Amino acid sequence: MTDTQTLIENRPPSVATLFLDRVAATPDAEAYRYPVPPASGQGPDEWKSLSWGQAAERVYAIAAGLIELGVQPEQRVALASSTRVEWILADLGILCAGAATTTVYPQTNADESAFILSDSESRVLIAEDAAQLAKAVEKRAELPELTHVVVIDPAGVETGDWVLTLAELEQRGAAYLEKNPELIKDRVGAITKDQLATLIYTSGTTGRPKGVRLPQDNWSYMAKAIAATGLVGADDVQYLWLPLAHVFGKVLTSGQIEVGHVTAVDGRVDKIIENLPVVQPTYMAAVPRIFEKVYNGVAAKARAGGGAKFKIFQWASEVAREYAKVSQDSFRRTGTATVPFGLGAKHKVADALVYSKLREAFGGRLRACVSGSAALAPEIGFFFAGAGVHILEGYGLTESSAASFVNPGEAYRTGTVGKPVPGCEVRIAEDGEILLRGPGIMQGYHGLPEKTAEVLEADGWFHTGDIGELSPDGYLRITDRKKDLIKTSGGKYIAPAEVEGQFKAVCPYVSNILVHGADRNFCTALIALDEIAILDWAKENGLADKSYAEVVAAPATVELIGGYVQQLNEGLQRWQTIKKFRLLPRDLDVEHGEITPSLKLKRPVVEREYKHLIDEMYAGTREA
Repeated sequence: MTDTQTLIENRPPSVATLFLDRVAATPDAEAYRYPVPPASGQGPDEWKSLSWGQAAERVYAIAAGLIELGVQPEQRVALASSTRVEWILADLGILCAGAATTTVYPQTNADESAFILSDSESRVLIAEDAAQLAKAVEKRAELPELTHVVVIDPAGVETGDWVLTLAELEQRGAAYLEKNPELIKDRVGAITKDQLATLIYTSGTTGRPKGVRLPQDNWSYMAKAIAATGLVGADDVQYLWLPLAHVFGKVLTSGQIEVGHVTAVDGRVDKIIENLPVVQPTYMAAVPRIFEKVYNGVAAKARAGGGAKFKIFQWASEVAREYAKVSQDSFRRTGTATVPFGLGAKHKVADALVYSKLREAFGGRLRACVSGSAALAPEIGFFFAGAGVHILEGYGLTESSAASFVNPGEAYRTGTVGKPVPGCEVRIAEDGEILLRGPGIMQGYHGLPEKTAEVLEADGWFHTGDIGELSPDGYLRITDRKKDLIKTSGGKYIAPAEVEGQFKAVCPYVSNILVHGADRNFCTALIALDEIAILDWAKENGLADKSYAEVVAAPATVELIGGYVQQLNEGLQRWQTIKKFRLLPRDLDVEHGEITPSLKLKRPVVEREYKHLIDEMYAGTREA
């Protein structure tokens, strides 16, 4: 048996056990950093730390407080909050009480929040603030199982029999622990590997969300599998901003406990650029949209700097892509990343002019990023790789506990999602669908046995719904969602996500794009632009002081984007090309239900909302 197999097969039954072991091993080591805004409201945040021992005091108090409220093993405690250190402490408190966490995105509206709380039969809700509490108050009559709401931020909140603050819960828990000192040890010791740990409701692209049942063993396995990849070590500093209600963010908390590194936690997306130079992370996970925004921002800034600066940026971008492609190909063939002398010399100049500044923006110490949740356009990936920001794409689903594949360190290959993590099996079905099996696969969908049977075979193989191909040496490339493949009226199959990804690499102003063409004789596109980037362009092109909607409606803007569409088309097969497009009057967002909280496009919603624009593009054609 290999060391990796031993590590995984000897895993403990629960994350709670992992946490107790970590606290016992390194009680004084730093565990978490978190920002505290200045009391005056002016100036930068102050970053504070918690050691593993300090974190444990709060976690055990939360666990005891929940037990004192009557929470029993496997009963659900809902958690509706943005990413912050209290989210992690509360989740660990729930798990140490032997209960299960129901995750709720803070952006979820009152109706859907009530559905999740009701469907999960959650007994307690831990809400971030008055706004999250208000949703529960509004729907209280529909939630007979909900006995208490615990509020993290008490500002503007009236407490009472039904509502208490997190501080009050911890005080009650600490007092309860004094009377029952073996309480946490006993609860954790009784947890079995098949016990429910987490209910994550998939936001999905259609229909009601389904509750994915992830038992304790899923997270214990993922923690060990992440450690076994060797991608992170105890000396790393992770910057965590991803939504913890999403499985991608959640799995990072388990991996951290096993490895024991520091995590700096702040879910405010608008603070990422400000925080990176302060935190100086060595490791960060993100969704492709963040890298796209950084790339577009750098490109827009270079363009605004004048013709010479933009030409330098364009030249440096091409050098970066060529350097990354050549060095990765060399590593694949020989095991050593080498490039010709001339290319290396150009890369050195470009590094001094462009790449070094980009790395400084990430804090200057970034060793690797992991990208997941959606596909990263390869040309953007090659740019960052050549610039020294190594983006390791990975792949997984809520149903597979997030991390099923990841690119291995130096041997990463841009455009693929890497190899299976230790313990995960994969096979490709006859129709190209990716099937997975292993300890990370869910128990099933909560209360939906028929839906479970549709995707989970009796022998454990899970149907992902994604199409992909495996290289001879085990690297997986995702080509599209099975249900998102479109077939034109001419009988040609098109993977819209592939075309959309290529456009994001070509156009520095795009925020979102949807390619349409099912049962049509040509493809069209709905394009939403990045507001900051396009308004900066507008200031330099006679459209200053115009609103976003006015800018995107202007002929000059349509002409600008049309040039990028033409550039895209030059690299596509004839049947893939975009014949017509429309610019949307606003960006797509979570609030309008057009993208999921994990930033995936909800195609049916967007196509329904903008049907008039789609019909307009096909007006006068044979299918109109």
